[in-house]
Amino acid sequence: MMRSKKLVLYLILICVLSGCGGKATAFTSATAKTPGSETSTLNVWCFQAGKADAFLFWNETGAVLIDTGESGFGKTILEKLAELDIKRLDYLLITHFDKDHVGGAKKLLSGIPVGTVLQSNSPKEGAEAYEKYLAALESCGLEPVTVRQTMSFSLGETVFTVNPPEKDSYPQDESNNSSLIVTVSHGNHRLLFCGDAEDLRTEEFLETKPGRFDFVKLPHHGKYQKTLRELLNETRPDYALITSSEEEPEEPETMELLSEFSVEALLTRNGPIQIICTADGLTAKIAR
Repeated sequence: MMRSKKLVLYLILICVLSGCGGKATAFTSATAKTPGSETSTLNVWCFQAGKADAFLFWNETGAVLIDTGESGFGKTILEKLAELDIKRLDYLLITHFDKDHVGGAKKLLSGIPVGTVLQSNSPKEGAEAYEKYLAALESCGLEPVTVRQTMSFSLGETVFTVNPPEKDSYPQDESNNSSLIVTVSHGNHRLLFCGDAEDLRTEEFLETKPGRFDFVKLPHHGKYQKTLRELLNETRPDYALITSSEEEPEEPETMELLSEFSVEALLTRNGPIQIICTADGLTAKIAR
């Protein structure tokens, strides 16, 4: 009898130590590190989506997606998620409702669970990509959060801060100027994603004195704007990302300005961009 009791206690101990019966995590990563450790890693994949935006972030805690590319690109995103064994998105952020940012949402939402959807405050009623996005949300039973005040959320050591437009409408370029601007902090490193912000929206953001960033995704696919110099002067990045295509390349004046500021330009028309951020530093390069 004593031996039986010892055996039962031994089995219970094994069960506790191995997490038997515990809730399975929805996210797994072969490179996952212990949360809070100095070797924690933030990975970012900037998709080659033509003149369109789609950015995937993942660490040992979960995964976030900013924008979904054009119609049909959701399939490519789902394939990448499957490759990484990511089974759930904790957050999906739609910076604004132009088709090159929200177009892939319908396919994406039908293919993977999403915890929270954050969106801009400027709807595009009647636009096909926007209407399909709304239908997909309803089908999934998701109620999106329209961001009207600056908000933050964390995935382990990584902090995302979402800066919304200050106005409900703009006299020009209303959709682009309603872009959510997202800052991502991981340890001492900072990344900035500007959506398609035009001058009015960029000026708003610069008034917050955001400071230096290691990496900046430039607004509006490399379009040259009068506020671009001020943005680079404020943020002083090592890397600048431009989402462009061979058919619709970045503007030469933008490239000249990056050269003037000694910023390394990364163009998605040359391939997807991989960013790895650890305690040792931040690296960004074209994925081969």
